[in-house]
Amino acid sequence: MACCTAGGLRLLAHSSSPSSPGDSPARLSCKAVEQRHSTALAAKNRAPAAPNPLVLEAQGRVCTGQTQTRPLGEDQAFKVLQTIARSAREEIPDDERVSGAQLGAFFAAMAIRSASFPRDTQWSEGERKAMRQFWPQLVQVLPPDVLFVADPDGTLMEDVLHSGLSFVGRGPVEMRLVGALREMLRGDHLGFEEIVGILRDLLPLGEDGDGSKVSDVLVAAFLIALRMNGETDRELKAFCMAFDDELGKLPVANVSSLTHYGEPYDGNTRFFRSTLFVAAVRASYGECCLLHGVDRMPPKWGVTEEQMLNKLGAATTLSPAEAASLLEDVGFAYVSQREARKSLYSLLAIREHIKKRPTVATTEKVQRYVKASGREAIVTGFYHQGYEEPLLMLMRRRGVDAGLIVKGEEGALSLTTKSPSPDATIRGHPLNFCAGFRPPSSTSNVTAQNIDGILRETFSKTLNATDFHFESTLTPRLERPRQLENNIEHGLTALRGVKGAAYDRIVFNAAMVDNLLGCSGVSDPFAAIERAREAIDSGKALKLLMRYVSSSSKCVSTSSRRIPEH
Repeated sequence: MACCTAGGLRLLAHSSSPSSPGDSPARLSCKAVEQRHSTALAAKNRAPAAPNPLVLEAQGRVCTGQTQTRPLGEDQAFKVLQTIARSAREEIPDDERVSGAQLGAFFAAMAIRSASFPRDTQWSEGERKAMRQFWPQLVQVLPPDVLFVADPDGTLMEDVLHSGLSFVGRGPVEMRLVGALREMLRGDHLGFEEIVGILRDLLPLGEDGDGSKVSDVLVAAFLIALRMNGETDRELKAFCMAFDDELGKLPVANVSSLTHYGEPYDGNTRFFRSTLFVAAVRASYGECCLLHGVDRMPPKWGVTEEQMLNKLGAATTLSPAEAASLLEDVGFAYVSQREARKSLYSLLAIREHIKKRPTVATTEKVQRYVKASGREAIVTGFYHQGYEEPLLMLMRRRGVDAGLIVKGEEGALSLTTKSPSPDATIRGHPLNFCAGFRPPSSTSNVTAQNIDGILRETFSKTLNATDFHFESTLTPRLERPRQLENNIEHGLTALRGVKGAAYDRIVFNAAMVDNLLGCSGVSDPFAAIERAREAIDSGKALKLLMRYVSSSSKCVSTSSRRIPEH
C-alpha cells in the first residue's frame, strides 16, 4: 500500500507489488503488517483533494445517530464499495480518490450499526449483499488500520481473515486510540480522563508531534464513533475542557458584564445571520460581547462572523489577551479558534472528509476564551433535539452566571420574527424555543432552584415576536453567490436605522437576550426592546461596530500574524 497527503489527509493507494491472492492476509508477518501500515502513513507531495463525492453522500446517510441513519440501498452500496476498491487499486484519478478519513468514518459507521444499532437502522439486505461480494477483495487492498475499523473482531465474514485482526497501532498514540476504538466500535463509551488523554496526545494534527504520526483513518473513526454512540456528559465535558490551558491562564477583562456568543462554526447558507450586529447593539449600552468562531468550516461552509469582520476590515487574528483589552476599550471583541485553540482547529480538514458534525461541533460553541471581572453569560444555538440539556450542562460547568440556548433557523442562535405556521411540521422543539438559567431576582416570579450547589432561576419558553408588538416578517434570505455581501448589507442597513425585517430581527434578539439573561434594568421585555431600538436609531451601535473595526486593526498592526489563505 502507498499513501499520499491531501490537504492534511492521507489518500490510500494500492502498491505496485501487492500480496498475491494466494497469500492469507491473516498470515502476514508482523514485519509485513508494520511495513504496510508505515507505507500507508508516508506523506507524498500531491495537490489537496476534496472528498470523493459518491462515498461522501453515503457517509451522510450512515454516519449519524440511531434514529437518523438511512441504510444504503443495494445499488448505492455496490457503487460505494466498488469505488473504495478501485480507489485502493489506483484505478481512479487522484482527485477522485477516497481519503483515509472517509474510509475511517464510513467503516466505523458500518461497524457500529452492525454491533449496536436498532433493527431499522442496521445493515440493509443490499448492504449485506454488497459486502459479501466485495469484502474478499477489500481485504487484499486495504491497509490494516482500515480493516481493523471495518471488522475489529473478525466477525464480518468468518472464512475471510485479514491483517486488521492483528493490528494494534503504530506507536503509543495509535495504540491508545486502537484500544479506545475496540470499545467504541461496539457502541460503548469512554471516560473523561481517557478522552482528554487521547485528545492531548493526538492534537494538533499535522505538526511535528505525536499527532502527525497517527492515521487519519483512526482519527476519523474516533470522531464519528463518539457522535454515533451518542455522547455522555463525561465525553462532552472532555471535548469541551481538554484544551482550556492550551495558551495558559485565561486573560481577565475588567468589565461589569460579558456575554460569550457561540454560533455554529459552519455558518449560515440560507438566512440572515444577525449575531454580529446584535452584539454591536448590546455592547453599545454596556453589555460587553465576545464572539468566537472560524473563517470557514464544513459541512455547510456558510457565512460566519469572521468572514464579515474580515470584509469590513477588522482584524481577526487577535489573541485572547488582545481581545480582553478590546473588551475593556470598546466593549466588543472576536476571537478565532485558529488563534485560541490551534489543537481543535487542526481538525478542520478531517471534518470536511467525515461529512457529519463531530462532537467538537457542539462543544466548541461553549468556549470561554476570556474571563470577566463581573457577570458572565453564554449564549448558543442548537437545532437537533437532545442537545438542550447537555449544552446547558456545559455552560454551568464553565462557571458562568447565566446561560441561554436558542433554537434558531439553520441551528443559529437568532430568534426569528416570523410567526409559526399552523400547518408546519415540527420535529422536536419549534423555532424560537429558548431555555436557560440566570441568577435569582427579587423582581422575578420564577422560583430559584439549587443546581450544582448554586441558586439559579431556570426557564424554558417559545417566543413569538408578535407577542412583543413586532410585525411577522420573513427572515431575509442570502442570495447566491453574494451571500456574504448580502448578509453584511442587511446588517449595516439595519444599524443605519432603516426599518424592516433585518432591523426588527436585530432589535428582537438583542432585547430578548437581555431580558432572558436577567441583565440589569430590563426585567420588562418592552423596556429591553426600547433600549435596543434607541441604540440603533441613535447611531451608537453602528458607531461601536466601526470603532471595533478600526481598533482591532491597530491592536494587531505590529503583529506578523496573517490569516491563512484558502
